[in-house]
Amino acid sequence: MSAPPELMPWSGADWETYEDAIYAAYLQSVAHAGLRFRGDPVKVRFRPESKHKGYGFWHLISEAPDQANRNEDDRVPDLRRCERVRWVAWCIENAGTPGFSWWENQRWNETHVVIWAEAHDYAVFLAKRSTQEGTGFYLLKTAYCLRERNIRKFTKERDAWRRAQKG
Repeated sequence: MSAPPELMPWSGADWETYEDAIYAAYLQSVAHAGLRFRGDPVKVRFRPESKHKGYGFWHLISEAPDQANRNEDDRVPDLRRCERVRWVAWCIENAGTPGFSWWENQRWNETHVVIWAEAHDYAVFLAKRSTQEGTGFYLLKTAYCLRERNIRKFTKERDAWRRAQKG
C-alpha cells in the first residue's frame, strides 16, 4: 500500500489562514484534479457556497453537532478531517489495491460507495449518479476517520456485500 499524503495539521495560529490552506489543497487534490472511480468522473458540490468555499469542502472537514441537525451553518470543524483533506484523492485513486476496500450500500434511496483505507481507519463516501444523457459519475459526499463502532459495522457491511457479489 502506498503511504498517505502528508497531514496538514493546524498549528493553533490563525484559523482563517489554515482554512484557506486546506481549501486550496482540496481544490488542487480533489475538486480540480480530474479524479475517476471505476472509469467514471468524481465530482464535488460547490453550491450552496458558504464563506466563499464550496459546499462539498465543508462536508469533508466538519461534522454536524448531532444527527438530527441538518443546518449546514451549524457544522463543527473536525481537526482530524481537516488535516487529512488530501487523503480523499489518495483513497479514490487506490481503491481496490491492497490495504483498501470498497463496496456499495444503500443510503436514503441512493447507492453509495464506501472506500476504506483499512490500515488508517479512514473512509471516503461517494454517491452514484447519472446525467440526463445517461452517463455515470460519482458525487463526493464526505470522508472521515473511523471510530471503533464504525470499523465493526464497516467490516460486516463490506463482507456481506462481497458475499452477495459472489452469489
